[in-house]
Amino acid sequence: MKNFDIVIVGAGISGAVLAERYAAIGKKVLIIEKRDHIAGNCYDFVDENGILTSQYGAHLFHTNDGGVWEYVNRFSEWYPWQHRVIARVDGKTVPIPVNITTVNILFNKNFTKEAEMQQWLAENRIPFDEPRNGEEAVLNKVGEVLYEKMFRHYTKKQWDKYPAELHASVLDRIPVRENFDDRYFSDRYQALPKAGYTKLFEKMLSNPNIMVLLNTDYFEVEDQLGDYDKLFYTGPIDRFFNFRKKLKEKLEYRSINFVTEHLDQEYFQENSVVNYPGEEVEYTRIVEYKHFGNQQSAKTSIVKEYTVDHGEPYYPVPNDKNQEIYAKYKAEADKLTDVYFVGRLANYKYFNMDQAFRNALDLFLQLERRDTVRVANS
Repeated sequence: MKNFDIVIVGAGISGAVLAERYAAIGKKVLIIEKRDHIAGNCYDFVDENGILTSQYGAHLFHTNDGGVWEYVNRFSEWYPWQHRVIARVDGKTVPIPVNITTVNILFNKNFTKEAEMQQWLAENRIPFDEPRNGEEAVLNKVGEVLYEKMFRHYTKKQWDKYPAELHASVLDRIPVRENFDDRYFSDRYQALPKAGYTKLFEKMLSNPNIMVLLNTDYFEVEDQLGDYDKLFYTGPIDRFFNFRKKLKEKLEYRSINFVTEHLDQEYFQENSVVNYPGEEVEYTRIVEYKHFGNQQSAKTSIVKEYTVDHGEPYYPVPNDKNQEIYAKYKAEADKLTDVYFVGRLANYKYFNMDQAFRNALDLFLQLERRDTVRVANS
């Protein structure tokens, strides 16, 4: 195998950004990807009904970061998409995040003003100055009744842990609105790529300085790589050290079982995403991709999502035990020279899409600035 300046393990957001940036300054880049496609969990394709569908769950781009927005627009045209989510609760359909309409429907209220919603929340919430876990974080925001109806069982289905078993940060980031705003996000920039994410990644990786090896496990070929300047690893950090130093403690990850149904009807549901917070079904949500971009087809496809503890890792499970294990791996990672751990799995930390782009862009700038200074001082 010929020599490369940069070796990157993983062709998702982090890997693609770093590959694009290094190739742009003339470096020879090799991407090693275990799957049979680029784009990581953002990978999408046109299904048998002619519908652009995401293989690993809906990915909604939103950001307040003007630099990231400018960067992603280099590789795709985008169309505005104000994402909205609804949930089936007690036989009723309500918007998520919780807002005035949610409370009106579930509790037969007729609130029209923010002051009324604020008063209702004040009467129902159980205040905690510093929530110690996810349960306290939700109780601090909405109180016990909404916690039971919309958060407790949904969290158990998604994480196989009740909110009290997770860090407060997991549920504290869920917004609660005191008005009628039913948008899932409130960021300045909210959009989807017109041709899909896979096409965006293809353009990112189109530089002739980039070579991509698909269906290749890095740990099976690392001895064949020859010399390189830097290695960027975007996979699970414990897997890296399990192979390298035979460390045995495993971190917990949640995976998702995506069950697709192709239906001979125009639409299945009234919205792109419908959540099921209760115990009446085992899946967490149903996504009907046809709604995204107002796609046209006589038929439709739906995807039911079941979270599981086996399969491809998607989400780190943030609690004290896992953070202690991660700290041990992080200490080992810090000992390495010119090996960098990037992204959600490698940093055992949840990133939104824009945060993943920003994290990789910042790492590139940090390293190149450092190397420039090193050369200047040599």
